[in-house]
Amino acid sequence: MARGAFGQGDFGKLTIEDVEIKGKRVFIRVDFNVPLDENMMITDDRRIRSALPTINYAIDEGAKVILASHMGRPKGKPDAKWSLAPVARRLQRLLNKEVLFSQEMHGKGVKDTIGKMRPGDVLLIENLRFDPGEESNDEKFAQELASLAEIYVNDAFGAAHRDHASIVGIPRFIPAVAGFLLRKEVGYLQGVVSNPVRPFTAILGGAKVSGKIGVLENLIDKVDKVIVGGGMAFTFIKAMGYEVGDSLVENEMLELAEKIRQSLIKNNVRFYLPVDCVVAQSVEPQAETKLVTWQEIPRGWKALDIGPASVKLFSEALANAKTVIWNGPMGVFELDAFSRGTFSIAHAVADAYALTIVGGGDTDLAVSRAGVSDSISFISTGGGASLQLLEGKELPGIAALKDRK
Repeated sequence: MARGAFGQGDFGKLTIEDVEIKGKRVFIRVDFNVPLDENMMITDDRRIRSALPTINYAIDEGAKVILASHMGRPKGKPDAKWSLAPVARRLQRLLNKEVLFSQEMHGKGVKDTIGKMRPGDVLLIENLRFDPGEESNDEKFAQELASLAEIYVNDAFGAAHRDHASIVGIPRFIPAVAGFLLRKEVGYLQGVVSNPVRPFTAILGGAKVSGKIGVLENLIDKVDKVIVGGGMAFTFIKAMGYEVGDSLVENEMLELAEKIRQSLIKNNVRFYLPVDCVVAQSVEPQAETKLVTWQEIPRGWKALDIGPASVKLFSEALANAKTVIWNGPMGVFELDAFSRGTFSIAHAVADAYALTIVGGGDTDLAVSRAGVSDSISFISTGGGASLQLLEGKELPGIAALKDRK
């Protein structure tokens, strides 16, 4: 990458540093889709903190900062439980300055508020998905959002794979550039695939092969080792001709899974599957569990976590890695009985003497619960977006930005 270090690479798009923003109205699309508890309290504000460098830069440069995000799935209409009001309060504490909050996304009210803003002021508008035009990429809605500002900045990597109005619509009407987080995400994820320090190991987990097959296909000639855990491992195991009880299997993916496995092996990639697993008859906290090899999974029982022998095998495979990318848990880690495999791998990744990159979504949460977030080189804020980049696809939200000439 032209600008060197991971996370700082030039991905061919202009950034907020490349445009004059002093005194201008700057619309920053952020990803503040943070988890809330039953009392509407934020339980993890990492996504908010990740956007602070771009927000602070805009404040320091004297821009009038207009922030916008989605949260949850409110189905195109206002829903108090998905309001961004708690985010405005948390952001105000993090910035140590007043953050204005508008319950409107567009229209006279919010325009009047913006008209009174001074350079360095910050406004957060309400959840974009309260309007059906956001997810349908309605041109009128996009134009109304664009009319609020003079410059658009996309710093919402976690939503950059969406064809939504605030992601690909607004850039049709005003100059559009990348924020620091978006640049950093792309730099790490594209950089690790295009120019990894070897040995390069990929760990893939989660429920389904279908969600990761594109990643595997793209990594065949780039990776040195592939470790597969989670529910998706049992599609590979069944494709090899073994019975796996009632474990999750995508029967329509069996042929492709075996083809991918053979291609990896043919390409001299070391391919690892679990050798033992924790099984139960139901996915419940109090369910009876057994530790068995996968050849011994009883009928009516399903594998819900990898076992200690698998943890040892996978940890040894990581021992000499210099680059590690991990996307997808090793089991149903949300339940204590099936969490040990995922948390053990989280510690193994954290202890690796390597550049370690964790994909967003469930893997991010698993690393956080394992208490090793600070020991990971980079944790992506985007689940689906990071997978698409690892598949070698261009994200719509990035394609919509102005090219660097």
